[in-house]
Amino acid sequence: METNYKSALLIVLYLVAIVAANLLVATYGPDVAIVNAFLFIGLDITARDGLHEAWKNEGLWWKMLLLIAAGSLLSAAFNWNAARIALASFVAFAGAGIADTIVYHALRERARLLKINGSNVVSAAVDSVLFPALAFGFPLLIGVMIGQFVAKVVGGFVWSVILRNFEARSGVESAA
Repeated sequence: METNYKSALLIVLYLVAIVAANLLVATYGPDVAIVNAFLFIGLDITARDGLHEAWKNEGLWWKMLLLIAAGSLLSAAFNWNAARIALASFVAFAGAGIADTIVYHALRERARLLKINGSNVVSAAVDSVLFPALAFGFPLLIGVMIGQFVAKVVGGFVWSVILRNFEARSGVESAA
């Protein structure tokens, strides 16, 4: 698959998933956080690794920061009442993205699924602590944090397999 097309597809998937997750959490609160973590955040952290590959020599850091900011700004634009969630999401995803980038880079010589899922474990841990603390405040919702972590790791694995199978069936190069 052409790199620009691949990147555009991953950007759209990333933004749709993060905006949907932010708006659902803003509307329904922590009750949907674990489902969101599996469906949407697992996709985001996996798509992020595909974008890492596409952008690694072309402004990775600033492009990722702009992508994270765009997701938060779109969330707030769709529903101003989601602004607090969008800000929490921005901070959590920025922290998780830094951790993910470091681990993904350290695993760069490993098999693709190991790089993706190994870095997803670390980014899921960072995001699962930061996001609930910032979005829902104190007392900390430890059950939500643990549930989100597990859901993000499992969801990220499922999405990495789905994207890999999509590539195999369509004959395209690595999308994630």
